[in-house]
Amino acid sequence: MGKFIQKQGSLIFIRNQLLHMSLIISILCLALTSYANQRQILTGADQPDLYLSKLKGKNLALVVNQTSRIGDQHLVDYLLEKKLTIKRIFAPEHGFRGEAGAGELIDNSKDRDTGIPIISVYGKNRKASAAQLSGIDIVIFDIQDVGCRFYTYISTLHYMMEACAENNVILLILDRPNPNGDYIDGPILQPAFRSFVGMDPIPVVHGCTIGELAQMINGEKWLANDVKVKLEIIKVANYTHSMKYEPPVRPSPNLPNYLSIRLYPSLCFFEATSISVGRGTQFPFQVLGFPDQSFGNFAFTPQSLKGMEINPLQKDKKCFGEDLRELKEAPHFTLSYFIDWFHKFKNKDEFLTRSQWFNQLMGNDKVLKLILEGKEEAEIRKSWEAELANYGAIRQKYLLYPDFNSAK
Repeated sequence: MGKFIQKQGSLIFIRNQLLHMSLIISILCLALTSYANQRQILTGADQPDLYLSKLKGKNLALVVNQTSRIGDQHLVDYLLEKKLTIKRIFAPEHGFRGEAGAGELIDNSKDRDTGIPIISVYGKNRKASAAQLSGIDIVIFDIQDVGCRFYTYISTLHYMMEACAENNVILLILDRPNPNGDYIDGPILQPAFRSFVGMDPIPVVHGCTIGELAQMINGEKWLANDVKVKLEIIKVANYTHSMKYEPPVRPSPNLPNYLSIRLYPSLCFFEATSISVGRGTQFPFQVLGFPDQSFGNFAFTPQSLKGMEINPLQKDKKCFGEDLRELKEAPHFTLSYFIDWFHKFKNKDEFLTRSQWFNQLMGNDKVLKLILEGKEEAEIRKSWEAELANYGAIRQKYLLYPDFNSAK
């Protein structure tokens, strides 16, 4: 009897070991599959067989910047190698080469490498004119977005769609994944707060690729006078909204890595305060600080950095606060950082320096009123639940890729 029990115990032990090994193998397979999927993602630009034939014999204009790449080559250089005719380049915020700081005005010029005229669509001229689109058959839009309403590349998209519609020019979008495309969150932009950091009635985190957003703008008739652009989209291959995507090129000077991109929706609101988000350091949008030792032991000093930030907030002042670079996983959009720092200041005017800017970024004045009343995040979130749910239903109509909440 004892031998039987001992043998049975050994069998149970072996079975458990096999189950444990099976579990490990399953986890490894899932990890390898996820890695393989990431490796297989092909942006619209990376699939030239799908669009080169459309461009032959056409006069082209491109809306591009430093992120507009096919492999290791800039899209402009690639298309010129293919003997295609590029008449003009339209440059968004930060310029064609992505070297201008936030808000820095960009002048018209010529590309130093190709001699192609560059027209700035950031500054006084935000919408291409009829003269600037004269003789153009197709405008190609290929820019890496980060999925936030106040990121001005999508405002440039809106105006270019409008200009192309008004001048009977085709808009061809070479789509790219959205690194914040795995969720939607935040209040919907209200008309009274429409600006270049918020053009369309979408939430703070809109959950769309550029192609999906363009379809929504067209389909919901958000362009002036209800015009619709002739829109063509080269989809991303092997992409779903549940995938993690790290852009290979920084989308703008102060979003240098994946963590900064993920924190950006939450930390951008500090731009309306006296708190530094690390502009003028090598780790922008990954730290928070103020020139007062009582705010923490972690310290950094913003400085003028060419190509990133010439005149950062709290320049040359030692700031004390939080280092978020050790986060294992950046949170989704949250008001918690902002509310925590709001409570640290006895004098709220010393903290909140540009309330109207906060409202423009948020898309309404309701959220700030609730923060000033001392409400916490859970209660404030209730103020946008219904409108976010309505947006979610609209968004479903324009998705080009399996959604983050789709059945596996």
